[in-house]
Amino acid sequence: MNDVTRLFVVVLVSVMGRPGGTEQSSNYCIGNQCFWLISDPGDFSAAEGQCEHHGGHLMTLRSSVSHDTLSMLVGNLTGRFWIGLHRKSGCPDTSAGLRGFSWVTEDEESDFFNWAPGLDSSCSAPRCVSVSKESDFKWIQEPCGGRAAGFLCEYSFTEPCKSLAVAPGESVSYMTPMWFVLEDGVSLPPGTIATRMPSEKNYVCFTQKWLQAPWNCEIKEGGCEHKCAVDPNEVPSCYCPPGQTVNPANKVTCEKSADDPCADLGCQHACFHNGSSYSCICDHGFKLAEDGRSCEDFNDCRDQRQCPGDNFKCVNTIGGFKCVCEDGYSLSKDVCVDDDECVSAPCENECHNTPGSYFCSCYDGYQVDPHSPNKCRLYCGKPECPALCDPNNAFQCYCPDGYVIEERVDGQVCLDFNECVSNFCDQLCTNTLGSYVCSCSDGYRLEGQYQCVKVDDGETDGSTEHFFFYVRDETLNYKNLRHADCSTVWRRKSTADAHSNVIEIKQT
Repeated sequence: MNDVTRLFVVVLVSVMGRPGGTEQSSNYCIGNQCFWLISDPGDFSAAEGQCEHHGGHLMTLRSSVSHDTLSMLVGNLTGRFWIGLHRKSGCPDTSAGLRGFSWVTEDEESDFFNWAPGLDSSCSAPRCVSVSKESDFKWIQEPCGGRAAGFLCEYSFTEPCKSLAVAPGESVSYMTPMWFVLEDGVSLPPGTIATRMPSEKNYVCFTQKWLQAPWNCEIKEGGCEHKCAVDPNEVPSCYCPPGQTVNPANKVTCEKSADDPCADLGCQHACFHNGSSYSCICDHGFKLAEDGRSCEDFNDCRDQRQCPGDNFKCVNTIGGFKCVCEDGYSLSKDVCVDDDECVSAPCENECHNTPGSYFCSCYDGYQVDPHSPNKCRLYCGKPECPALCDPNNAFQCYCPDGYVIEERVDGQVCLDFNECVSNFCDQLCTNTLGSYVCSCSDGYRLEGQYQCVKVDDGETDGSTEHFFFYVRDETLNYKNLRHADCSTVWRRKSTADAHSNVIEIKQT
């Protein structure tokens, strides 16, 4: 992974919007951890989701030190606040320190326990734990679907940055990836954006170092006030709207300009100043049009290196692209895993999951319905088969299409019906199992479904055969048809008339 990719990963969460309706009440970072409290009423699941949205999890209280941190964060706030302790199922274990509960990190490691007296020992529905100043921050179990006043989150990280040195008259504020602001901090997580005042210089924490803006145009406009673009020298640079120029001191903010040569160029995206010359450039994901001013979308997916990994595909977007899973796959922990479509029982009889898809099969005596591949229909495949009868009513029997029931001493049987006796065809008729085929003599061609007409001079003299058969068995073996052993291509075309279930096959 190159440095640009790593920078994108550590900063990505810092550009994600904070969920609406939340209010930051207090926060604290020390060592390799940050803790923060959010006053946003909701149930345990919603609280857990918001912490995970910022790459963290509900706060765990494994020691007296973390308990003191919690007390400091809650302060004088009233109401109950969720922590990361729950019991998904089963019964409480009063002999264990966590009493059958576990942390949201799916472990039970803890040197500190602070249960409120009177623990409910019944085997009830899932239970979650909250704390409050009113109960002296004791652990109180309650239904997970209840509403608390808020929750506490925890975020662990590596490669932290120390706070920036501040000169007299300066101040620095830090926007963390968890979307809360610190005015000071001993240890700050990667992805933190620092703003130095009054110079308005921006920095990002990356691998224990502060990188000054512009750092990368794909991340929060590289720290630029207006726009970041990669110049012809492949260097990220800040650009300003017409009539303004980049502040030469901080290289990120914009200020008014009395003489701006870019104002007359009419660049759609940005104007690049290179010595005494000026030219238009485009944002990432766009290319300069032939007029030298406009920008048009570039199909990033043309680069086969995009979206590496099994079962991913690249989808081009305006100015960029996104990686999604192929059909039949879902994203799980940054990999595409096969969906088991059979879980939803889509097949009438048997379902077989395959990579990215599935197929249905049928029990003996049935075959897949060609009109509805998830369903099965009766199938014989022989001149004679036993009928399917209702076990509670021996006279309620069924046969496949194209077969008729015959009552015998030993039971009901299905016999292939010879459709040719009904004279559907004008000239030649060939009975097949469950269906029939119409054809014409030499010198004639089939018109419509059944009628044979004489071939006019100049027309093919019958070398083109037309066959019609009922779509009762689309799995009909074409080798049973006349001339089907030739090197031919068969085209099947549905017809729509009184016999809409008839299919035409032409030798082309």
